Amino acid sequence: MKLLVRVIEARNLPAMDQNGFSDPYVKLQLGKQRYRSKVIKKCLNPSWCEEFYFKVDDLKEELLISVFDEDMFFNDDFIGEVKVPISWVFEAKDNSLGTIWFSLQPKDIRAKNKDCGEILLTVCLSNNNSLLDVPQFSDSVNSNSPRKSIDSLGSPRMSSPLRPSSSTRSEESVSSREEKLYQTTLAGRIAQMFNKNVESMPVATADATDAAVLTQGVNSAVSEDKSPEEKSSSVDFEELMKNMETRDQGGEVPSSLSGGTVVDQLYGIRPQELNSILFSPDSNFLKSSSDVQGSTDLVIGPWKFENEGESLKRVVSYTKAPSKLIKALKAIEEQTYLKADSKAFAVLASVSTPDAPYGKTFRVEVLYCIAPGPEQPSGEQTSRLVISWRVNFLQSTMMKGMIEGGARQGIKDSFEQYQKLLSQNVNPVDIKYIGSEKDQLLATLQVESQSDWKLAVQYFANFTVISTIFVGLYFLVHIWLAMPGTIQGLEFLGLDLPDSIGELFVSGILILQGKQVLELISRFMQARSQKGTDHGLKAQGDGWLLTVALIEGSSIAAVDSSGFSDPYVVFTCNGKTRTSSIKFQKSDPLWNEIFEFDAMDEPPSVFEVEVFDFDGPFDEAISLGRAEINFLKSSISDLSDVWITLQGKLAQACQSKLHLRIFLNDTRGSNVVTDYITKMEKEVGKKVRFFPSYRFTSRSDYAVRFFVNRCMNCWQIRVRSPQTNSAFQKLFGLPPVEFLINDFACHLKRKMPLQGRLFLSPRIIGFHADLFGRKTKFFFLWEDIEDIKDIPPTLSSMGSPIIIMTLRPGKGFDARHGAKTQDAEGRLIFHFHSFVSFNIALKTIMVLWKARALSPAQKVEMVEEETAVEEESIEKVQAEENEPSRLQTEESGSFIGIEDVNMSMAYSSILSLPTSFFMELFRGGEIDQMVMERAGCLHYSHTPWESENSDVYQRQLYYKFDKHVSRYGGEVTSTQQKSTLPDRNGWLIEEVMTLHGVPLGDYFTLHLRYQVEDLPSRSVGCNVQVYIGIAWLRYTRYQKRITKNILSNLQDRLKIMFSILEKEYISGA
Repeated sequence: MKLLVRVIEARNLPAMDQNGFSDPYVKLQLGKQRYRSKVIKKCLNPSWCEEFYFKVDDLKEELLISVFDEDMFFNDDFIGEVKVPISWVFEAKDNSLGTIWFSLQPKDIRAKNKDCGEILLTVCLSNNNSLLDVPQFSDSVNSNSPRKSIDSLGSPRMSSPLRPSSSTRSEESVSSREEKLYQTTLAGRIAQMFNKNVESMPVATADATDAAVLTQGVNSAVSEDKSPEEKSSSVDFEELMKNMETRDQGGEVPSSLSGGTVVDQLYGIRPQELNSILFSPDSNFLKSSSDVQGSTDLVIGPWKFENEGESLKRVVSYTKAPSKLIKALKAIEEQTYLKADSKAFAVLASVSTPDAPYGKTFRVEVLYCIAPGPEQPSGEQTSRLVISWRVNFLQSTMMKGMIEGGARQGIKDSFEQYQKLLSQNVNPVDIKYIGSEKDQLLATLQVESQSDWKLAVQYFANFTVISTIFVGLYFLVHIWLAMPGTIQGLEFLGLDLPDSIGELFVSGILILQGKQVLELISRFMQARSQKGTDHGLKAQGDGWLLTVALIEGSSIAAVDSSGFSDPYVVFTCNGKTRTSSIKFQKSDPLWNEIFEFDAMDEPPSVFEVEVFDFDGPFDEAISLGRAEINFLKSSISDLSDVWITLQGKLAQACQSKLHLRIFLNDTRGSNVVTDYITKMEKEVGKKVRFFPSYRFTSRSDYAVRFFVNRCMNCWQIRVRSPQTNSAFQKLFGLPPVEFLINDFACHLKRKMPLQGRLFLSPRIIGFHADLFGRKTKFFFLWEDIEDIKDIPPTLSSMGSPIIIMTLRPGKGFDARHGAKTQDAEGRLIFHFHSFVSFNIALKTIMVLWKARALSPAQKVEMVEEETAVEEESIEKVQAEENEPSRLQTEESGSFIGIEDVNMSMAYSSILSLPTSFFMELFRGGEIDQMVMERAGCLHYSHTPWESENSDVYQRQLYYKFDKHVSRYGGEVTSTQQKSTLPDRNGWLIEEVMTLHGVPLGDYFTLHLRYQVEDLPSRSVGCNVQVYIGIAWLRYTRYQKRITKNILSNLQDRLKIMFSILEKEYISGA
């Protein structure tokens, strides 16, 4: 008896990624048979339309269907699951549940009200070996057929669902299929005898038959769908592209896949035309490419909208040419448009070869990205074609490395021919003959020239000046016409005072107006001398070149009585400034000025922009708004044309903005990691000689070298793999130039200690934790740190020294959720402790911070303080270098590749004591202390239980192993959570444990789960079950030996602990 499960689609899935989407896929399990669907990228309503077959031996089994969100380098996030008893299907009419919407359920019963979305499935049983009575895809996804859905309790919502009609076949084809199925099943059973990874492969399924049915289904679908309307021309394809353009939400072009880039070339053609050549049904390029590569039996399906019009797909099938090692194989390629917006196109091709060895365990994915390229000197457009690939493993297999190696070579050979053929149809363009995008954008800028006459008109063409001139002329005419008056009052010859209140009032107005005119004349003269700007100053040196184009401003705040301001902009990066020209009497100024900063050895972290109002050289400038651009949080491509919103009271009130174009590129064109490591290795030097061949140009330059030489002996740079660096960048959303230097296991001290890892790179320090499914992560810049100090161990830090980092006022507010406190001046304070190798961690942190954050003057001061004890310091550093290498290598654990922790039962027993007394083991009282010490846990300490949320409590533990428990000694830091069981007749205690000071202790973490509940059949007694799981942080060939040793040790300790607990209960009774 066989069970067919057709996974059709899902809807309303929760967003698990930071981009507001998920990358869902489905896992199916029946007994030891496991399958996995393809991954649908960035979708909350995915469509799979995949079939899976299971052999049914026991009707009491349950089909488990789980939906996960794929995370390339970390644990895949669980979305929801559905359990379908086989007995339901057997008892249903015609042994079929039909097409049903199932509500996905969370794993945690306490979160039963959580909405996890729904999944559409077809589940049915087949009593014979032929699968011809199974409903076809076209039936299951037919929108006109009524469907039923099952709620969280498993009850149907519709009483009479309509079962899809089955297809009919001839008796000859049925019998031939049965013979093939028998042969394939027998061959599958023989192959299983030699397969070591039994659980990872399907059990005795008709692989060859499935492949044949799938291929035939594709061919028939193509032949049936090729109606005269759909055998269309480029007009229909253009309409599809226009439809895709209207649906496009403006997202970025997908990044290259992890396997590598095989094609990256510019072509002298528009992106729309290149897209048509590669993917239009009327194009002969695909057929020509198949002929060149030796592929036969090419069948190209039509493009169709699926998943309610959200995705455009087509299916292409062909027979790949045989190679020296593999015979000719049938391949099925599913092409899906991920993006099409008339400027950029992205197509993902998923290729399956079920007839290949281990062919059902993987799919090869190829991503075609077409983007606009730089304009040619002739004005013609270009297109950039980037093709990348990866292998997506659907099941685990020991042949993973061999499969990836074979796929890599095959992909390389195929796309060399592909690129050569494309170059014959479309002219490739050499980037050397085209100016960069930056040069083209900046060449269009025209600086607005401002003459003295225009400046004078702007200053003096106002009511104040005109009215003053008019009144002055009026008074002069009056003096000329009037006769001299008689001297009276306090007047004398030459002094004529006002003789009435009216005369006094008019004289005052005239004086005030004259004062304003004189001030305007003074400012005009100063403005003529201040029209200079840093525009046009060329950068010096090679390295990271920052170029900023200041285009214009919008709604700049006015501080003058005239309703305008005289704005100018100051740019600051790495302590260097560039100043724009002053735009007088403007609220929407136009600059069109270009500024270049001298080349920097390392990429900058932040770029500061501030707008001031000019009010004379001796008056304090008024800030009209400011902004800070963080290169680690912003995409360089997005900054090439961006409007920056200014911050500040005046700017926010007016909603002021600046239009900038920012470009950051490395003129050396070299590898960032290699350059950084080479630079640091050179700067370490030999003892005190500090590179005799190096000529220091300044005292501060010497100080930098001295400082790095003094500190570099205390730490090590480890070259991390591209996969590790990519995972690090993805974890914190960093640009590709940022790379990981080192990472340390530690605890973050907040209200409660949080166990995680601290990551160090040249520009940032970041923290990440994933404890009991709750993720915490943040990072801040080295420049944001004002002070770092270490304090001795305390009870709250579980006997470990603490590193305290204090940020500068107003900095790092994105990371404030990780700070322990905030002082009165607004400075965030972070506490880190429980490092495996505290000395190495502290010295590495201090080196990176001081090398990045301290000013040259501070480094000079450090040199002067350290020079007197130079020899003694070097000897001390060398002595520290000679410490056992085990401590230096145990922090090299990788944070990627952690698989789902599989919990297995380690201990189960019925104890003769009530649950309430058993929980004394976790209450922190005398019994807890006594039992742990007798079980070999020395210096046992713990924090009090604190409430995390309703009915969930958490505490931290610290103790050392007795020599009888571990001959290495070692220390343990762990986090415990306790909560009541759903029926409240017992407790659930979960524990995450980290071992320190034992061999390979940093390669894994232990997960324990204690479940204790009362026995209703006994007056005094409880059932205790203990589960264990090991999360491997790094691979080691000793995994089995370590697992066996840990399990044996744990079982012995549990027996001792529980026996002591029973004796205490009996003696107390």
